[in-house]
Amino acid sequence: MNEILEVLSKNARLTPDEISKLTGQSANAVKAAIKKYEKDGVIVQYKTVINKELIDENPNFVRALIEVSITPQKDVGFDYIAERIYSFPEVKSCYLMSGSYDLLVEVEGENIQTVSNFIASKLSPMSHVRGTATHFLLKKYKEDGHILKKGKQRQRLNISY
Repeated sequence: MNEILEVLSKNARLTPDEISKLTGQSANAVKAAIKKYEKDGVIVQYKTVINKELIDENPNFVRALIEVSITPQKDVGFDYIAERIYSFPEVKSCYLMSGSYDLLVEVEGENIQTVSNFIASKLSPMSHVRGTATHFLLKKYKEDGHILKKGKQRQRLNISY
Protein backbone atom coordinates (compact mmCIF):
# COMPACT_ATOMS: atom_id res chain seq x y z
CA MET A 1 0.00 0.00 0.00
CA ASN A 2 1.13 3.55 -0.66
CA GLU A 3 3.02 5.11 2.27
CA ILE A 4 0.55 8.00 2.69
CA LEU A 5 -2.42 5.63 2.71
CA GLU A 6 -0.64 3.39 5.21
CA VAL A 7 -0.11 6.30 7.60
CA LEU A 8 -3.70 7.55 7.19
CA SER A 9 -5.16 4.07 7.76
CA LYS A 10 -3.49 4.01 11.17
CA ASN A 11 -4.34 7.60 12.15
CA ALA A 12 -6.61 9.71 9.95
CA ARG A 13 -6.23 12.72 12.25
CA LEU A 14 -2.66 13.43 11.16
CA THR A 15 -2.16 16.65 9.23
CA PRO A 16 -0.38 16.72 5.85
CA ASP A 17 2.59 18.35 7.60
CA GLU A 18 2.82 15.45 10.07
CA ILE A 19 2.45 12.90 7.27
CA SER A 20 5.17 14.62 5.25
CA LYS A 21 7.60 14.27 8.18
CA LEU A 22 6.77 10.56 8.50
CA THR A 23 7.06 9.83 4.77
CA GLY A 24 9.82 12.23 3.76
CA GLN A 25 7.59 13.83 1.12
CA SER A 26 6.75 17.52 0.93
CA ALA A 27 3.54 18.72 2.60
CA ASN A 28 2.26 19.94 -0.78
CA ALA A 29 2.86 16.52 -2.36
CA VAL A 30 0.99 14.88 0.54
CA LYS A 31 -1.94 17.31 0.20
CA ALA A 32 -2.13 16.70 -3.55
CA ALA A 33 -1.99 12.93 -3.12
CA ILE A 34 -4.74 12.97 -0.46
CA LYS A 35 -6.94 15.18 -2.63
CA LYS A 36 -6.47 12.79 -5.57
CA TYR A 37 -7.23 9.72 -3.39
CA GLU A 38 -10.43 11.37 -2.20
CA LYS A 39 -11.47 12.36 -5.74
CA ASP A 40 -10.74 8.87 -7.13
CA GLY A 41 -12.66 7.14 -4.33
CA VAL A 42 -9.57 5.45 -2.87
CA ILE A 43 -10.22 7.30 0.39
CA VAL A 44 -13.94 6.83 0.96
CA GLN A 45 -14.37 8.34 4.41
CA TYR A 46 -12.52 9.27 7.57
CA LYS A 47 -13.86 7.33 10.52
CA THR A 48 -13.77 7.19 14.29
CA VAL A 49 -13.90 3.78 15.97
CA ILE A 50 -16.32 4.00 18.91
CA ASN A 51 -16.69 1.38 21.62
CA LYS A 52 -20.50 1.36 21.78
CA GLU A 53 -20.48 -0.95 24.81
CA LEU A 54 -19.19 1.96 26.91
CA ILE A 55 -22.13 4.17 25.91
CA ASP A 56 -25.27 3.32 27.88
CA GLU A 57 -27.68 4.99 25.44
CA ASN A 58 -29.59 1.82 24.55
CA PRO A 59 -28.80 -1.37 26.47
CA ASN A 60 -30.93 -3.41 24.02
CA PHE A 61 -28.97 -2.31 20.92
CA VAL A 62 -27.83 -5.34 18.89
CA ARG A 63 -25.54 -6.16 16.02
CA ALA A 64 -25.84 -9.29 13.92
CA LEU A 65 -23.88 -11.00 11.18
CA ILE A 66 -26.14 -12.66 8.64
CA GLU A 67 -24.94 -15.31 6.22
CA VAL A 68 -27.01 -14.98 3.06
CA SER A 69 -27.22 -17.60 0.31
CA ILE A 70 -28.38 -16.14 -2.99
CA THR A 71 -28.94 -17.19 -6.57
CA PRO A 72 -26.84 -14.96 -8.83
CA GLN A 73 -28.70 -13.32 -11.70
CA LYS A 74 -27.80 -13.73 -15.32
CA ASP A 75 -25.50 -10.98 -16.65
CA VAL A 76 -25.18 -9.20 -13.25
CA GLY A 77 -24.04 -12.02 -10.94
CA PHE A 78 -24.09 -11.23 -7.25
CA ASP A 79 -23.76 -7.45 -7.60
CA TYR A 80 -27.42 -6.64 -8.26
CA ILE A 81 -28.79 -8.47 -5.24
CA ALA A 82 -25.90 -7.25 -3.04
CA GLU A 83 -26.72 -3.66 -4.03
CA ARG A 84 -30.38 -4.16 -3.11
CA ILE A 85 -29.38 -5.59 0.27
CA TYR A 86 -26.76 -2.99 1.22
CA SER A 87 -29.20 -0.19 0.33
CA PHE A 88 -31.28 -0.92 3.46
CA PRO A 89 -30.43 1.50 6.31
CA GLU A 90 -30.14 -1.40 8.79
CA VAL A 91 -27.20 -2.83 6.83
CA LYS A 92 -23.83 -1.50 7.97
CA SER A 93 -21.56 -3.76 5.88
CA CYS A 94 -21.99 -6.28 3.07
CA TYR A 95 -19.31 -8.64 1.73
CA LEU A 96 -19.19 -11.23 -1.05
CA MET A 97 -17.70 -14.38 0.47
CA SER A 98 -16.31 -17.70 -0.63
CA GLY A 99 -17.54 -20.83 1.10
CA SER A 100 -20.93 -22.16 2.09
CA TYR A 101 -22.79 -18.84 1.74
CA ASP A 102 -22.51 -15.92 -0.64
CA LEU A 103 -22.89 -12.67 1.30
CA LEU A 104 -22.01 -11.68 4.85
CA VAL A 105 -24.22 -8.82 5.98
CA GLU A 106 -23.68 -6.83 9.18
CA VAL A 107 -26.91 -5.36 10.57
CA GLU A 108 -27.61 -3.08 13.55
CA GLY A 109 -30.91 -2.52 15.31
CA GLU A 110 -32.52 -0.96 18.37
CA ASN A 111 -33.27 -4.43 19.77
CA ILE A 112 -33.42 -8.07 18.77
CA GLN A 113 -36.97 -7.69 17.41
CA THR A 114 -35.87 -4.90 15.05
CA VAL A 115 -33.20 -7.14 13.52
CA SER A 116 -35.58 -10.12 13.41
CA ASN A 117 -38.22 -8.01 11.65
CA PHE A 118 -35.65 -6.81 9.12
CA ILE A 119 -34.71 -10.40 8.30
CA ALA A 120 -38.29 -11.67 8.19
CA SER A 121 -39.92 -8.80 6.31
CA LYS A 122 -37.17 -7.34 4.11
CA LEU A 123 -34.24 -9.71 3.61
CA SER A 124 -35.62 -13.25 3.48
CA PRO A 125 -38.56 -12.52 1.14
CA MET A 126 -36.31 -10.94 -1.50
CA SER A 127 -36.24 -12.76 -4.80
CA HIS A 128 -32.98 -14.68 -5.26
CA VAL A 129 -32.38 -15.01 -1.49
CA ARG A 130 -32.27 -18.78 -0.85
CA GLY A 131 -31.58 -18.70 2.88
CA THR A 132 -30.08 -16.87 5.84
CA ALA A 133 -28.28 -17.76 9.07
CA THR A 134 -28.11 -15.08 11.75
CA HIS A 135 -25.40 -14.72 14.40
CA PHE A 136 -25.88 -12.04 17.06
CA LEU A 137 -22.69 -10.32 18.21
CA LEU A 138 -22.35 -10.62 21.95
CA LYS A 139 -19.19 -8.58 22.46
CA LYS A 140 -16.57 -6.90 20.31
CA TYR A 141 -12.99 -7.20 21.47
CA LYS A 142 -11.24 -5.64 18.48
CA GLU A 143 -12.51 -3.58 15.55
CA ASP A 144 -10.59 -2.30 12.53
CA GLY A 145 -7.31 -3.24 14.20
CA HIS A 146 -8.11 -1.41 17.45
CA ILE A 147 -8.55 -3.18 20.78
CA LEU A 148 -11.77 -1.78 22.22
CA LYS A 149 -11.25 -2.56 25.88
CA LYS A 150 -8.02 -3.76 27.34
CA GLY A 151 -8.32 -6.75 29.62
CA LYS A 152 -7.21 -6.52 33.21
CA GLN A 153 -3.59 -7.35 33.76
CA ARG A 154 -3.54 -10.86 35.16
CA GLN A 155 -0.92 -11.56 37.76
CA ARG A 156 0.17 -14.98 38.78
CA LEU A 157 -0.07 -15.76 42.44
CA ASN A 158 3.17 -16.43 44.22
CA ILE A 159 3.52 -20.05 45.18
CA SER A 160 5.78 -21.02 48.01
CA TYR A 161 6.60 -24.46 49.32
